Amino acid sequence: MLYKPGVTDNLARHIAATRWDDIPSQVRHQAKRSLVNFFAVTLAGCRSRPIETALRSLSEFSGGKQVALIGREERIDALSAAFLNAAGANVDDFCDTHTATVIHPTAPVAGALFAHAGLRPISGGDLLLALVLGNEVEARIGLAISPSHYNRGWHITSTCGVFGAAAACGKLLPLNEQQLVWVLGIAATQSAGLCECLGTPAKSVSVGNAARNGLWSALLAEKGFDGPAEPLAGKQGFYNALAEQADLSFLTESWGEKWEIMATSYKPYPCGFVINPVLDCVVDWRRENPDAEVARVVVRGNPLLAIRTDRPNVSTGRESQVSVQHAVAAALATGKAGLAQFSDECVRDPEVIAQRGKVEVVRDEGFSTVSAAVDITTVDGKSYRLEQRAARGSDDNPLSDADLEAKLRTAAAGWNPGYDMAPLIDAIWNVEASMDVSTLVSLTAPR
Repeated sequence: MLYKPGVTDNLARHIAATRWDDIPSQVRHQAKRSLVNFFAVTLAGCRSRPIETALRSLSEFSGGKQVALIGREERIDALSAAFLNAAGANVDDFCDTHTATVIHPTAPVAGALFAHAGLRPISGGDLLLALVLGNEVEARIGLAISPSHYNRGWHITSTCGVFGAAAACGKLLPLNEQQLVWVLGIAATQSAGLCECLGTPAKSVSVGNAARNGLWSALLAEKGFDGPAEPLAGKQGFYNALAEQADLSFLTESWGEKWEIMATSYKPYPCGFVINPVLDCVVDWRRENPDAEVARVVVRGNPLLAIRTDRPNVSTGRESQVSVQHAVAAALATGKAGLAQFSDECVRDPEVIAQRGKVEVVRDEGFSTVSAAVDITTVDGKSYRLEQRAARGSDDNPLSDADLEAKLRTAAAGWNPGYDMAPLIDAIWNVEASMDVSTLVSLTAPR
C-alpha cells in the first residue's frame, strides 16, 4: 500500500506559489477559449429538463438569492449556483475534454468560479489564473491514476473535478499553503461519481456536486475548517481508498513548464468525445453521398469507444449521447450531428432506429481515443473506407477561435435567435481588463 507523507503539502505549495506572471500568453489564451466553450455549452444546457428539475428542487431549500445563474433570470445561493452552472455545462455532453484522462475540465471549475464571483468581486486576471490552476490540479490528480480509475467505472470528471474546483476557489480567496491542504482534504472526502450514470441525468449530479463541493471546501477552509495532513497519499487517503497504485510524479513534475489546459479538446458534437472521430467520418461521407442507401457500417476505434458507447438499444436522448450506434444512425439519416440528433424525438425516428441496427463496433488498440475508422457498405455493393486520426476539436486538430465563437452563437440562438452574443464574446477575449467578472454572467441573462 502506497503511503508517502508530504505529497499534498507539495501540491499545495505549488498552487500557492503560482502567480499570474507565471502563466504564458498562449496558456492565458487557451483559458479564454475554454471560457467561450463553457458559456456555449452552459447556454445550450441551462434550460434542459434535468436542469429545470434540479433548479426547482434546489430552490425549495435555498434561503439566498445572491448569485445569478448563467443564462437564466433566476438567482439562488452560491453553492446551488455552482451546482447548476456545472451541471448545465455538462448535461448535453458538449463540454471540453482533457484527452489523456477523459476529464471534462472546465465545467466543475468554471461553474464554481462564476458562483464565487457572485459572492465577491473577482478580476479577470484572477479568474483566468484560478481557472488554469484548477484545470492543472484536476488533470494532474487524474493523470496519476489514468486510465485505471476511469476504466473501473469512476466518473473522473466528478471525482477529480472536485479537486480542481476546490483548488481554483482556494486560490481566489486566497488561502495559504496549510489552508490549501485542508481544501484538498475536504474535497477528497466528497469525491464521487459513477460512469454507470452516463446516459442519464444522474451523470450531471456528480459534476454539479464537484463544483458545489469544491467551492464549499474552499469556503470552509477559509474559516479554519481543517482536514488531514495527507489526503491524497495517506494510508487511507484518496489513492489508497481507491486501491490505486498512483504515479505521484504527475502531481508536480514539470509544473509551470507543461500546462495541462493546452491538451484540451473542444467538441463539435454533443456526445461522448470518443464518438467524435466517428462522426467526422460519417458526416463528411453523408455530405458527399446524400442519396446512398447504407447496408452495413463497421466502426473501429480505441477500446474505450466500445466500453463507453457500444449501446445499440437506446430509448432517450440522454442515453443516445453515449451510443455510437445512434450517433452514426442519426448522422446517416439527417446528415447532421447537432443537439437535435441527440433528442428523444430523434431516438424514436423509425429511419434512425433502422440504421442503428446496421452498425457494428470493433475494438482496436491501434487507435487513440481521438481516432477511428469507419467502413460503410451500401446496398449496391460499394465499400467506403473512412478514417480520422485526429478528431475535429482535439488538440491535434483544434477548433479555431471563430469555430468556438460560432458554437456560442448557435447555443444562444437555441433560446433566442435574435440574441446578440457579441458583447459576451468581446468580454471573454478581453477578460483581463475586467475588475468584476460577474458582468460576464449578466451578459447571458435573457432580456
